[in-house]
Amino acid sequence: MRVYVPLTLSGLAEAYKTGELGPDPLVAYAVTPALREWYLSDDIEELEYAALNRAALASLRLLAADADAVRRRVVVAVDVPDGAAVADPDRGLDPAALGEVRVAGGVALAKAAAVHVDADDAEADVAAGAEALAAADAGDDDAQFVVDGTEDHDLLWYATQEIPQLVGLGG
Repeated sequence: MRVYVPLTLSGLAEAYKTGELGPDPLVAYAVTPALREWYLSDDIEELEYAALNRAALASLRLLAADADAVRRRVVVAVDVPDGAAVADPDRGLDPAALGEVRVAGGVALAKAAAVHVDADDAEADVAAGAEALAAADAGDDDAQFVVDGTEDHDLLWYATQEIPQLVGLGG
């Protein structure tokens, strides 16, 4: 099963250093029954893209909580055994939890299939989105428009071998 783990660049650097995505249990996003119902599609690629976007929003939340983080959303795509990722049945209908799963046990960064990161030119919009997130959550439509603007930037795909360059640890 493919899961999408939201991070920041500093979180990715830490995972690279330790070899583990964490903490346990790991919060990730996947194609869950609730996400399928919400998205109304049977196309697995579209559903995985929706899960990736949910993880990108969670990455934006991490950025909003860390004023020092580089303003680029980061999502790591990881393959885990079927059944390793579990959705919380009590939050199944919560719109904020669509696609959210927990993965128990350590997840090795070596299991990553790819890394998705904003391009440099997205930083201003991502910074504005992170700044507007609390107001958007409180119902401010203008702030929600700013947050939604981050989705105008597609995350770029990187091979796992490129992680050292992404986090500034390699040439």
